[in-house]
Formats: sequence, C-alpha cells, structure tokens
Amino acid sequence: MTTVVIMKGHKSSYRGFYCMGHAGYAERGEPDVLCAAISALTIGTVNSLEQLAGEQLSVTANDETGFLKCEFNSILQEKSCFLMDSMVFSLENLSREYGRQYLQVKFEEV
Repeated sequence: MTTVVIMKGHKSSYRGFYCMGHAGYAERGEPDVLCAAISALTIGTVNSLEQLAGEQLSVTANDETGFLKCEFNSILQEKSCFLMDSMVFSLENLSREYGRQYLQVKFEEV
C-alpha cells in the first residue's frame, strides 16, 4: 500500500508532503498502473513547484522503497497552493477509484 501524507501548518498552509510504499495493485512482476499514476502526480508536482512556480524545496527520495518527501522552505505562493490542491484532489480520486487498501491519503499537522 502507498500512503501519502500531506503536511499542513498554521492556518492549513501546506508545509510539504511525503509518500511511502508501493501500491501493490498489480500482480508481482507486472507494471503497476496505480504506482505509476501516484509517481507521476507526486514527482510532477515537485517538478512544477520548482521549475514553474520557483519554489525552494527540500526533496528526499528512494526509488526502491517508494519513498518521496518534499518539504517547503517557505510559505507557498497562491499558484503553488493550486498545484498542491490539484495533486491532493487527484490522489484522493485515485484512492476512491482503486481502493484504500492500495492508496491512502492522510493529513498531518506540523
């Protein structure tokens, strides 16, 4: 199962997110469409925040374990919050469609 934790601070501002684990939706040895979708959303958001919005981020990743952590070094701009809203919306939809046994989206106050 993949767990994505959205970190929020004071006044519900985004502070970062992390995801861990492999979804395990596909049979062992087969391509996992859910893992691919989660990776595309999370990595695409990190790249967009850095390259399009100019945000300063601290990113840690481990492909083998499926771990990705992205922490924001400052309060996000409005356009960056929209990117995060979009990622969260899409991940929550995937969780509903494929099942919480494969993907859980959680929120954590930091």
